[in-house]
Amino acid sequence: MELFLTQMLEFSLVAMLYGGVGSLVLLSNNRFALIWGSTFAFIGSLSAMASGFAAIFGMQTASFHATTSFALLSLSFRVDQLSGIFLVIIGAVGALATLYGWSYMKHNGDTYRLGAFFASYNLFLASMVLVVIANQALFFLLAWELMALASYFLVVFDHRNEESVKAGYIYFIMTHVATAFIILLSFIFYHTTGSLDFDVWRAESGSLTALSATLVFIFALIGFGTKAGIIPVHVWLPAAHPAAPSHVSALMSGVMIKLGIYMFIRVFFDFFLHTPMWLGITILLLGASSSVLGVIYALSEHDIKRLLAYHSIENIGIILLGLGAALIFRGIGENALSLLALAASLFHVVNHAIFKSLLFLSAGSVVLTTNSRNMEEFGGLGKRMPYTAVFFLIGSIAISGIIPFNGFVSEWLTFQSLFGGLALSGVGLKVLFTLGIASLALTGGLAAACFVKAFGVTFLARPRSREASEAHDSSLLMNLAMGSLAFAALFLGVYGAAATRLFVRIAESVNQSSIAQIPIMSFGNMGFTVRNGFAGLNMPALFLLLSFFLLATWLIMRAVLGKQRISKKITWDCGFPLTPRMEITSTAFAYSLMTIFRPILTYADSTKTVYQDPNLRHFVSSQSVHLHLVDMYMKYFYFPIARVFCSIARQMSRIQNGYINLYILYVLVTLVALLAWALILPQS
Repeated sequence: MELFLTQMLEFSLVAMLYGGVGSLVLLSNNRFALIWGSTFAFIGSLSAMASGFAAIFGMQTASFHATTSFALLSLSFRVDQLSGIFLVIIGAVGALATLYGWSYMKHNGDTYRLGAFFASYNLFLASMVLVVIANQALFFLLAWELMALASYFLVVFDHRNEESVKAGYIYFIMTHVATAFIILLSFIFYHTTGSLDFDVWRAESGSLTALSATLVFIFALIGFGTKAGIIPVHVWLPAAHPAAPSHVSALMSGVMIKLGIYMFIRVFFDFFLHTPMWLGITILLLGASSSVLGVIYALSEHDIKRLLAYHSIENIGIILLGLGAALIFRGIGENALSLLALAASLFHVVNHAIFKSLLFLSAGSVVLTTNSRNMEEFGGLGKRMPYTAVFFLIGSIAISGIIPFNGFVSEWLTFQSLFGGLALSGVGLKVLFTLGIASLALTGGLAAACFVKAFGVTFLARPRSREASEAHDSSLLMNLAMGSLAFAALFLGVYGAAATRLFVRIAESVNQSSIAQIPIMSFGNMGFTVRNGFAGLNMPALFLLLSFFLLATWLIMRAVLGKQRISKKITWDCGFPLTPRMEITSTAFAYSLMTIFRPILTYADSTKTVYQDPNLRHFVSSQSVHLHLVDMYMKYFYFPIARVFCSIARQMSRIQNGYINLYILYVLVTLVALLAWALILPQS
């Protein structure tokens, strides 16, 4: 099994390398670049997925090294069950996104060179694989930087669009600030252990001082938290995800941001046997704020891809609720509850990768056929794009945590782990877990409301633009990719017990405890219970019950209404013609909800009124309301910092006056200062 695992990994990386290099060679021929780049990306993704399954079901850890004469440049790889589950995510979503992109990118062939795109695309997939198997800090940082650069080029692929360039600029800055903190984290470990090898870090993490360990935790929160998109270091995410092509958005949201979560688990669970209580509390509070604020931001959006991007922040918050709870339980010795919370967090990582990728691909089909991301210009697409409508509906139900789809199971497990915290002693912990439960419940309700808006405004009623009235459904390959993700969402929902058993086993390998030693869950044939029968779940039974209810309702309606004649009449319109512009809009739907949260949000609304006669204010020709949310973190945190740095840069620019003699003086002064420092240092 280990040989198969390593062979599949090697084959995956070689295929993606061929795909990237070959795409550059075929730069001037878009048709062949599309075929070459997509084929090798698809093969490489399937191979990565196969290696991940081998690691999970083989229940073993594979390590291999490539040594060089310079120790710091020696390469070290390690694949265990944790990295295996992320390899499966990368491979599965990568393969389906590539399948979808085969048809999607044909529409860009007349505008841009697809060879450059597929070179970056294959590099992006390969770098994500390297990130999860890297076992040495320098090699990991190289893979992390390749991932950042490749995704940046994909974000700015539509470089003629000023919005895409600006989004890429924000993303480039934020991701490199995060990388700086990751480098500082690596320096601390290297200074303490004298090695860049992760195995040495695992073995000697206890030798870190309290201050060094605290700095590692803080730097990891900032560095990996930025990539994950947690609030308040989220500002790049709602700008970058909509700017990229839709199947790239699916990869960035469904896969890339999860690698920040992967490194959280690596650092906090794998590298340290014990973590302080404040770390778990901090992560749980960050998860609560990210989940609630993420869904509130999404409610205000009428850009369908920005709406989905904000929901990525929300779901990262849900994942952090489970992860924070696991760290708290681990810190106080409640290993059973820690195992449950970590399994719930890992399950939601996979679930979010499935339904968020499905939603981004479905939204991409809508954007492609309407040439717009503005939901106010959609409407009536359910009749013109029936398959896409069904797939988007399935994704909406799954992300809202409603049975029988996968989002319900992982959120239910997260609830059970948080309920376990209420049984702990101490008022502070009870209040903390109550806050976590309340935030998760509020998030679920608001997410359902948000997707009622998104689905209703997009697919129901009548078209509100010419493009929407002329829309058509997606191609076979695009529907096949979306259908596969929809099936996965249903499968993991119905067979939630088997999936939960798998994620518990992976959590055991990370948390270094076992449900056999610490009874926390018991599994039956199709269901399972938690905490000695406190709660139980049987998804196949719920699925059958729901199916029976829907079938019975349909049969009753058919029996009652089947023989009635249906006649169509013109609706009385009070003397005014009914038009699609009279339908409820995204802005109107969200306005009442936004007013509820006005104390914690900053949003602006403006009304534009056009009169038939400027002198007669009672005769209105048209009236429009524009509502948009002001990101308070950008306004009150990032913009002031940017202004300070710009002011410093303007002051520093005075030393660059163009005189070569002055520049030589700068060099001379610097050399004298360095020599003086070198002479004084040995004496001190």
